[in-house]
Amino acid sequence: MSDSKTTMQRMKILYLYKILMEKTDENHPISMPEIIQELEKLGISAGRKALYEDIEALKMFGVDIVSTRGSQAGYCVVSRSFQLPELKLLADAVASSRFLTEKKARQLIKKIGSLGSPYETKQIERQIYIANRTKAFNERIYLNVDAIHRAITENKKISFRYFKYNVEKKKKYSPDLHICSPYALTWDDERYYLVAHYDKYPDKLTNFRVDRMESVQLLDEPSQKLSKGFSLKEYLSSTFSMFSGTSQDIQLRFENELVSAVIDRFGTDLKLYPDGDTHFTITVKVKAEQPFFGWLFGFGTKAQILHPEDVREKYIDMLKEVLEKSTS
Repeated sequence: MSDSKTTMQRMKILYLYKILMEKTDENHPISMPEIIQELEKLGISAGRKALYEDIEALKMFGVDIVSTRGSQAGYCVVSRSFQLPELKLLADAVASSRFLTEKKARQLIKKIGSLGSPYETKQIERQIYIANRTKAFNERIYLNVDAIHRAITENKKISFRYFKYNVEKKKKYSPDLHICSPYALTWDDERYYLVAHYDKYPDKLTNFRVDRMESVQLLDEPSQKLSKGFSLKEYLSSTFSMFSGTSQDIQLRFENELVSAVIDRFGTDLKLYPDGDTHFTITVKVKAEQPFFGWLFGFGTKAQILHPEDVREKYIDMLKEVLEKSTS
C-alpha cells in the first residue's frame, strides 16, 4: 500500500465523522452501503465490521450517533453543539447587525449554518433577510475588531483614523490621528462601539463607532488605567445612544403604564418608588444630554424631570429652542 493510501486509511474515522456530521440529522440517516460508497470516493476502503467499530469509538468520544431501523435504516447524528433555534437566533443577530457589511453578514450566516446539519443550513440561509438593510461600508471592520480585542487583552493603546460622512456622502477624516486606551467593545442601538480613554478628553470616557474607525494599530505604550471602582455596566446604563458626557443622578417621574419601558431601559435592578396611585419615581445616573432628553420626550407629558433643577431647565430650554426653530 502506498504512503498516501496508508495515510488516507488512518484518516478513515475522521472522514467517517465528517460524513455523519455533514450528511445526516435525526430525519436523514445514512445507510452503511452509502457510508462505504462515500469513503470509496475519497479513496478509502472499509469493511462493515471496521466501520461498526469506528462508529462505536465515535459514540464513546461523545458524538451522539443513533442507528435507525425500518425503511430508513442507517446512522445519524441527532444532537449537535447548537440546535436549530439557537442557530437561527445567531443568524438573525448577524443579519440585523448594521456594523457588518452585507457581504460579511452573508459569509457569517453561512458559517453559522455549517454548525448545523446541511438541511438546517439551507433553511437558515433561506429564511434570513439581509438585502436592502442599511449596512456599514467598512469591509476592514473585522481586522479593526481583532486589533482592538488584542489591545484590550494586552493593555496597550491603539491609534486609528476616525471619519464621519459629509453632505456629499464622502468620508471626512478628523485631522489628527486618534490615540486612546481601549477598555471595552459594546453593542448599542444596532451599532458596535469602543469605550476608551481619549487624551483629548481626559476627564471622561469617550465612545467611538467601530465602523468609522480605520487603520487601527496596536502601540507599545501601555493603556491608561481605569479608576478603581469603575463599573462598565453602570457606565453603559447611564449612556444614551453612546453619547459621551458626565453622568449625574437625576430623579424622574412617570405614569405607571411606563413601568415596562423604564425597566427595558434601566434594568430590573432599578428601584421604583410609588408616587400616588398613578405615578412612580426613580433616581438614575445618566448623561443629561440631547439623546437622553429625546428618549424622555418620547413619553410626552407622561414623564417629568423632578431634580436637579438645572437639568429641568436645560430640558425646558431645549424644548423651547426646538419649538422656536420649528415655528420660525
